[in-house]
Amino acid sequence: MSVGRRSHDGTTNISGSDTDDETKLALTQFYPYIRCAVCCGFFIDATTITECLHTFCKSCIVKHFFSSNRCPTCSIVVHETQPLYNIRPDRQLQDIVYKMVPFLEELEREKICNFYKERGLAVPKPVPVSPQGPIVLKKRKDNFPRAVFTIPPELNIYLLLEFVGAENGISDFKPLERPYICVSGEATIRHVELFIRRKMELSPKCQVDLVCGDQLLDHHQSLKDIKKFVGKEALQDGLLVLHFGLVLPSQS
Repeated sequence: MSVGRRSHDGTTNISGSDTDDETKLALTQFYPYIRCAVCCGFFIDATTITECLHTFCKSCIVKHFFSSNRCPTCSIVVHETQPLYNIRPDRQLQDIVYKMVPFLEELEREKICNFYKERGLAVPKPVPVSPQGPIVLKKRKDNFPRAVFTIPPELNIYLLLEFVGAENGISDFKPLERPYICVSGEATIRHVELFIRRKMELSPKCQVDLVCGDQLLDHHQSLKDIKKFVGKEALQDGLLVLHFGLVLPSQS
């Protein structure tokens, strides 16, 4: 299969233009990003694990969680008892897969129709997509646009991430430019660690230890639980202060 039009040398024109100076890539180069690690097929109903951000087909990951609570790729514990709580649909990635792989969406729709027809059930109709028109914002009397959806402020937690240093032998990392962040109270320490790793471009061999007060935090702890546990002692001007350091993993 190919993305766009296929040339005589087996490569693929990604942009779909007729110019000769555009980069042409084979679809196989994108396989690590658009194929499921469980079934080795292209993503269908792409679903991402929130703890490690690995993506699989929805049916594949749901069946996998019947017998295990770990990610099939990195073996991280997704949830101690209910791993299905920590998966989310990735519709943007699924749209990309459908655009890159010709006829995949049509074949999947055909399979769905055959599934319902074989069982004598009514085929569900696709949800119609309304055409996009100009967006008109209704304004209040104070001339500010009305928000479509507002997260209650009591559900948010404001963090101050303070870097305390790195162990000897760790030097290849970027400074954390924005230590002040606002996140949901449902977020866990694992999410904070992933944020730090991405912003500081840390090596996978580097370990991130987060501390609140004098307590070393575990990955599964949620921020709202930490805030309740430590109380006002760990707050600074309304911010939950988390200290973090970079260490090398202990070798046993």
